[in-house]
Amino acid sequence: MGKGIPTYTDEEFVAAIRRGDDRALAQLYRLHLPMVSHYVLQNSGTEDEAKDVYQEGIMVFYEKVRDGSLELSCQIKTYLYAVCRRLWLKRLAEKTRFGGRLDDHEPYLETGAEADLALAEERDKRFATMSEALERVGEPCRSLLEGFYLLDKSMQQLTAEFGYTNADNAKNQKYKCLVRLKKLFFSHYKEEESF
Repeated sequence: MGKGIPTYTDEEFVAAIRRGDDRALAQLYRLHLPMVSHYVLQNSGTEDEAKDVYQEGIMVFYEKVRDGSLELSCQIKTYLYAVCRRLWLKRLAEKTRFGGRLDDHEPYLETGAEADLALAEERDKRFATMSEALERVGEPCRSLLEGFYLLDKSMQQLTAEFGYTNADNAKNQKYKCLVRLKKLFFSHYKEEESF
């Protein structure tokens, strides 16, 4: 590494990222990009596609480290390779230009990355579906639910803000809105799964 830039072990990378050290994250990003770039370029990809896949892989790793759910049973390099490989294979399958055998000389390693990636994709899908359902629930339900669940406003604040006669009426309305939101979410979520 260059002068003045600290080098990290895998454990130090995880600890530094957990405490919000952007330099460690930037160093980690630079460290393994060539490996993923080489893999994507060898398997029908472009440099830009390699960067996109690597960025997604780093985000999966970063989120798992920050929320404390990462159980690393291999090197960070191996974990990132497995996540990025899976992301690239998925992209190739979606593009339907994947016809031949991949030039992949790496043995398959069980790193836990497959499960982490699947969980991250499922979580993102649920968030997107919930966001869409929240848009479709309409007003004043959307603002009432956002106020209570996202902005942590009290029932007294919401009562005053929305002009309800008392907190019990506001609570009752919030419950009705929540029931509507759940119906929208689950009906849309089931539609998504049937495709």
